[in-house]
Amino acid sequence: MTIRILIADDHAMVRQGLRMFLGLDPDLELVGEAANGKEVIELARNLKPDIVLMDLVMPEMDGIAATEIIRRKFPDVEVIALTSVLEDKAVIGAVRAGAIGYLLKDTNADDLCRSIKAAAAGQVQLSPQAAERLTREIRTPEKPQKLTDREVEVLRMLAEGKANKEIAAGLFISETTVKTHVSNILLKLGVPSRTQAALYAVRIGLVPSSSGIQYEPRS
Repeated sequence: MTIRILIADDHAMVRQGLRMFLGLDPDLELVGEAANGKEVIELARNLKPDIVLMDLVMPEMDGIAATEIIRRKFPDVEVIALTSVLEDKAVIGAVRAGAIGYLLKDTNADDLCRSIKAAAAGQVQLSPQAAERLTREIRTPEKPQKLTDREVEVLRMLAEGKANKEIAAGLFISETTVKTHVSNILLKLGVPSRTQAALYAVRIGLVPSSSGIQYEPRS
């Protein structure tokens, strides 16, 4: 089954480059392009993509605000933030809004495709430096609801960088059940994304900070 992708970027040349890269991979299908934050929300509603590649600086509505709305209204849609400069404010804002990860725009085609597939599989991937920074900056939920023992197991594996299929195999449950557990975890923790849930797991010591929450682009 192909992964349906929606691009949001106000620069036509960037969209053209992404279109070319994505077209080389038969597992990926580009279903639409948006030039601003308001447009990408409407397209996400109509096209129901699996992944949105989201520029953070756009007219009418920026990518962080658009990410927050998409994650709230369409929780099955994962968002990968794209940025030209790796700035603390942008990365932290994107993760708080619910992005599952972020990439720089100079990421090569192979790494871009791998990251899209990882996000579609439910994998949280951040660089070690970003994970450390985000762990400091992202606040721990003030009054999270108590997780069940099974939810703790799922959260631990999620924070170790496991995909839904790997979590399902490790716990001898279905992928659908994994997704249900993840939805319950996000609800109980009061966070919009797997990324923040994984960072929470690191912060409370459920997994070490050197765990699998990382994105290591290959050169």
